[in-house]
Amino acid sequence: MPEEFSYQISPPFLSVGSDRDLDVESTLQELPMYNFPVEINRTGMEVANFLGKYPLLPGVILVEQGKFIGMISRRRLLEFLIRPYGQELFVQQPLAVLYSYARIPMLLLADSTSILTAMQLSLKRSPELLAEPIVVQTESGAYRLLDVQELNIISWQIRGIDNLVRYERSQAQMIQNDKMANLGRLVDGIAHEILDPVSFIWGNIIYVSTYSQDLLKLIAAYDQELPSASQAINLFKEEIEFDFLEQDLSRSLASIRTGAERLKKLVTSLQNFCHIDELYPKPVDLHACIDSIILLINSRLQGEIEIVKYYGQLPPVYCFIGQLNQVLMNILSEAVDTLLNEAVRQQLDLEETKTLQKPRIEITTEVISQEASNPDIPDSRLILIRIADNSLGMSEELQQQIRESFSFETKTGKNTSLAVSYRIITARHGGKLNLRSQLGVGTEFEILLPLV
Repeated sequence: MPEEFSYQISPPFLSVGSDRDLDVESTLQELPMYNFPVEINRTGMEVANFLGKYPLLPGVILVEQGKFIGMISRRRLLEFLIRPYGQELFVQQPLAVLYSYARIPMLLLADSTSILTAMQLSLKRSPELLAEPIVVQTESGAYRLLDVQELNIISWQIRGIDNLVRYERSQAQMIQNDKMANLGRLVDGIAHEILDPVSFIWGNIIYVSTYSQDLLKLIAAYDQELPSASQAINLFKEEIEFDFLEQDLSRSLASIRTGAERLKKLVTSLQNFCHIDELYPKPVDLHACIDSIILLINSRLQGEIEIVKYYGQLPPVYCFIGQLNQVLMNILSEAVDTLLNEAVRQQLDLEETKTLQKPRIEITTEVISQEASNPDIPDSRLILIRIADNSLGMSEELQQQIRESFSFETKTGKNTSLAVSYRIITARHGGKLNLRSQLGVGTEFEILLPLV
């Protein structure tokens, strides 16, 4: 080999990849790649000798006065050299001559391309090109060679890790679902035990009220027939404050009835919220579901937040009621937490508190039409549930983080309450969950469910 061709290559021609763990979002710049440019006026024998010295080098990058021309792989070069009269024809010829015969389509990718995408593009090549190395262009404009076998091994390792993560997540989700199901059965049993005595009180309070009124009428009749009652009876009336008792008895019974009715609704809402879904969706009254959730949430409030409902005319909606209740509870709880936290911060600044409006949550339901993308399919109808608040809103960065958490595929996907809600609406019900927020205006969640 001529001395001027003796590059100082001990191995600086192999770039070192990233030392962090690879995942499904890793890119080509995190992989080790070969950097070996050769001027196109060099001979084939010089390159062949060098490839024999470094057997791991998949090929060379051809340049002309430092400008990228193309790539010739080890395999392609050796194919020409072992041909009949190949050494006589090509060995002493410049690489430009050899490249004019050996030029084939090459796969050129940016180093920002993900590893899995590069693997897919590599496999789409024709069979005779599958073993050819990939040319990678760096951000600085340099060119590197990536061994396709190394790409295959790493991509399959990433897929294996991804499948393992999916399996672990699914196992954790199954355990969580089982815990929630057991908790739901426990709460449902407790609610049923509470509902029995409440129903007993509710059923008998009507008769007690009727009986008490009849007894008061009987006493009034005695007073009318026997106006001159004995002194003992008059003393006893004074002792029990009969005049006050007569007036307050009906009010006390009405208060007991109101409390029993409220407790009955609360326990019924708790039972509905803990409903265990069956295998198939069933039609439900969506407004009743929302009212039940609001009744449960009101136990946290002391009148600080105004909840306004704008209900439209909705038909029964086929859904998994237990999971839909979880979504509504998650979104409403998120809105309540945000408004309560802001109310606490506002109390620290009395001047701002005087100018700010009262915290408010608006719930809107309606049936909307959706234009079909296929002209052969008629327009479909959707159930719209819009939950909006007048909070300070979210920044674009926070909104992006929430949207990224919706994706179960990415490394940022987390099992937050909103992420779980997103998967319930999209995966289980075939709907959509949209988030909109503007600083200083408020936040809005929009649930779209297909109307079957």
